[in-house]
Amino acid sequence: MARLAMLIDESQCTACRGCQVACKQWNDREGWLYSRTRNRGSYENPPDLSPQTWTRIKFTEYEGPDGFRWLFLKEGCMHCGDPACVAVCPTGALKQQPNGLVTFERELCNGCGYCTQFCPFHIPRLEVVNPLTGEAKSSKCVFCQDRVTNGLLPACVKTCPAKALDFGDRDEMIAKGQERVKALKARGYTQANLYGVDQLGGLGRLYVLIAPPEAYGLPANPQYPALANVWQKIIQPLGNVAFGATLLGILGAFLFVRRKIRMEEVR
Repeated sequence: MARLAMLIDESQCTACRGCQVACKQWNDREGWLYSRTRNRGSYENPPDLSPQTWTRIKFTEYEGPDGFRWLFLKEGCMHCGDPACVAVCPTGALKQQPNGLVTFERELCNGCGYCTQFCPFHIPRLEVVNPLTGEAKSSKCVFCQDRVTNGLLPACVKTCPAKALDFGDRDEMIAKGQERVKALKARGYTQANLYGVDQLGGLGRLYVLIAPPEAYGLPANPQYPALANVWQKIIQPLGNVAFGATLLGILGAFLFVRRKIRMEEVR
């Protein structure tokens, strides 16, 4: 089966955020803080991804060789070719499909938070569904898997008025992206580049950028967390043994706090 990917031409993006609206509408996501959206002194809204916001447009001020400009980045799950989140998920809630999509089954999620810790892009978010017990569920963009598997485009791609989004065979998206970069460089955008071709086994979210990845807040060379290779086979089983030998209250508090740790911050 051919691998699918989304091509995002950030040089075409107008930051209208129609993709955010379409995503919420199709996936039945509520507004930021349950519809209490308010102005925070910036056109960037909401301020971050959340269990209710699976994609958003990030605004960045950039002073480059061509002068000052705003850079826009459509944030969301990268659908990595080598997804660490899938490797560490203990329940199989996260799966990599033959077409490359990293899908998520909420009913299988136990709220452990491993996906939020091991993702090199810090994309999955946890939603605490029971404040008393700390029970939580993860969430992230799934490329509208229900639409895609029925031959439809993801909702954000279908709605984009600037035609900055495309979706289809990954090889074709790469070819289109490379052609777009070539055209941008011919127009004087000397820093134009295609991001996501090789990173982490090749990303399912490819970006046409007009500035270096770091200017958008993207890691130039994201690394697969070393601990992910041994987490399921060694660390997690040992943790399960410790769970049975430790006071439930203390360990429950530890697990709740542990969800906020990012693995690259562990030394």
